Amino acid sequence: MAGETINLTLDDNFLEKIDLVARNESRTRTELIYNSIKIYIDQKQRLQKLYSYGESIALKGNFTEDDIIDEIKNYRKNK
Repeated sequence: MAGETINLTLDDNFLEKIDLVARNESRTRTELIYNSIKIYIDQKQRLQKLYSYGESIALKGNFTEDDIIDEIKNYRKNK
């Protein structure tokens, strides 16, 4: 994994938690932080695509915010 080195300041308690998880997963601190950031970015990108898709569907269907809330309530009730 080649790239640019960054400096990151973390609270001691948070760093202890990172080290504990890294140790339990047999990873280095760098691997854990790198993978955590990658997962965060991937999730944000997927959510943004989902929001964009939902917005485009809503615009095509002429849905109101109340329609969406009603659909969520119906979904949860029938779950």
